[in-house]
Amino acid sequence: MKNSKTELFDYDPAIILNTEEKMIAYLNAELATGDPHYIRLALKIISSKYDLKEVAQKTGISQETILNALSTEGNPEYSTIQKIFNALDIRLMVVKENNYETI
Repeated sequence: MKNSKTELFDYDPAIILNTEEKMIAYLNAELATGDPHYIRLALKIISSKYDLKEVAQKTGISQETILNALSTEGNPEYSTIQKIFNALDIRLMVVKENNYETI
C-alpha cells in the first residue's frame, strides 16, 4: 500500500470575512455565544483586517497592548474592548434574548 501524507496549511478565517456585512455577522454570532474567548477571538480576527497602527492611534492604546488584550491569554477590560469597537466603527447594541438574527 502506498504511503500518503496529508499536507496541512495555516488557515486564516479573516480570508472569508471580505465584506463589512460578513464581519458584523461573524462578530454578532460570537457575541451571541456569550463566551468571552470567542468574542475576543472574533474581535482579533476582525481587527486583523485593519491597520493595527491606525487602530492603536484611534484607541490611544499601544499595538502591543491591543495584541495582548486580544490574545488567548488576554483579559481585556470593557473599556479596552469598547475603544477597539469604536476604532473599527462598530457599535454594540443590546437586544432581548432570542430576539436577534444569526448568520
